[in-house]
Amino acid sequence: MEQLKIMLVDDEERFLATTKKLLAKKGHDILTATSGSEALNILKTKKVHVVILDVKMPGMNGLATLRQIKKLYPMVEVIMLTGHATGETAVDVLNAGATDCLMKPVDIDDLVQKVEEASEKRQGLEAKIRAAQTGSTVKPPRSISGETR
Repeated sequence: MEQLKIMLVDDEERFLATTKKLLAKKGHDILTATSGSEALNILKTKKVHVVILDVKMPGMNGLATLRQIKKLYPMVEVIMLTGHATGETAVDVLNAGATDCLMKPVDIDDLVQKVEEASEKRQGLEAKIRAAQTGSTVKPPRSISGETR
């Protein structure tokens, strides 16, 4: 199985360094960016499965970056992080296509769980796309084993 590639995007360099080390210890390949525009430039040349993106950043904020990522790279899953969450912020980022919105400081185990869930979601979508392209259908396990309700 391909190693999970994650990009952390945050203007707080200490947060980037610490979180990168913790995620790397869990066996993931980590890229970092300190701005939305830098993240978009990295996505042009690197395959990334999940982006962990801060909402509040100078210049291009997280919501604008999220919208560009989903427009240009719709298969990339995005988890938003914020230290200033409001219900409105969460609704905005989820409506814009984020997989989840978490509060800072985030527990690393919770973050890893959300990253793995986002990766599974992406893999499921990729499988459906491959099946549609080949004209095959994915049968539910019950129909394969012959079980009925």
